[in-house]
Amino acid sequence: MDREQTTFKREMLAVLPSLRAFAISLIGRHDQADDLVQDTIMKAWAKQEQFEMGTNMKAWLFTILRNELYSKLRKRGREVQDSDGIFTENLAQHPSQYGSLDMQDFKKALEQLPDEQREAIILVGASGFSYEEAAEICGCALGTIKSRVNRARQRLQELLQVSGESDYGPDAISAPITSRAFAS
Repeated sequence: MDREQTTFKREMLAVLPSLRAFAISLIGRHDQADDLVQDTIMKAWAKQEQFEMGTNMKAWLFTILRNELYSKLRKRGREVQDSDGIFTENLAQHPSQYGSLDMQDFKKALEQLPDEQREAIILVGASGFSYEEAAEICGCALGTIKSRVNRARQRLQELLQVSGESDYGPDAISAPITSRAFAS
């Protein structure tokens, strides 16, 4: 270990008691706080080249710990506790082949649009550009882009035979099957 790594290690170890106290104050449970501190130290050790010696090690580690905690909380918010497997047993999913077939139909319909309409709907609808940005990219007036997008949407609805919200999602045959799992 070179001198800089030794100094880094010493400074990091000196902050551990404060780091642990901070983690306990955030979480309230010693075991989870210790896990969070360990994850923080592992992350800091792996990223030590990003730390500038002579700056505030404590602030750097507290920031890593806080960010690590927020990441775990976000992840936990997306997880579902299902230790008994009851939720999993009742899961039903719309068959994926329908989505693939819908996408194939959409691509065919998109190819049938005039170039200007296709370009406009892709810029605004798929690429996330504002109407203003799309108009600038296409070199035309704002009203022209809005008109092209509107005509493209209308034509796609005609080609795909979409009349409303009920035309999206599971069809009439599979809808009762996939929704039954969530009714119980």
